[in-house]
Amino acid sequence: MLARTQKTFVTVFAGLATMLVAGSAFAEDAGVAYVDRDKWIGIAAGFGIALAAFGGALGQGRTAATALDGISRNPGAAGKLFTPMILGLALIESLVIYSLIISFALLGKIH
Repeated sequence: MLARTQKTFVTVFAGLATMLVAGSAFAEDAGVAYVDRDKWIGIAAGFGIALAAFGGALGQGRTAATALDGISRNPGAAGKLFTPMILGLALIESLVIYSLIISFALLGKIH
């Protein structure tokens, strides 16, 4: 029997695969060359930054919770836990900022 995280992964992967494959079922004739590219670029930029912000918030929350749990169990280790926690939070936040930059770059391609 699959663990809970494996079930969640399989469900999310199956949903994404279904969404990717379903697009070809609604494809138009080859004679139609018009594609509203600007709309899809805007949706991709918005979805990308939303996903990055959500993942970053989860990562930062877990990092802070784990550090505070460690400090509450051993208050003497607060100094040793602080620097790696801040470094981890900065690296997580940098990934969100990279996503923001990519989203701005995508929005710059809209005419």
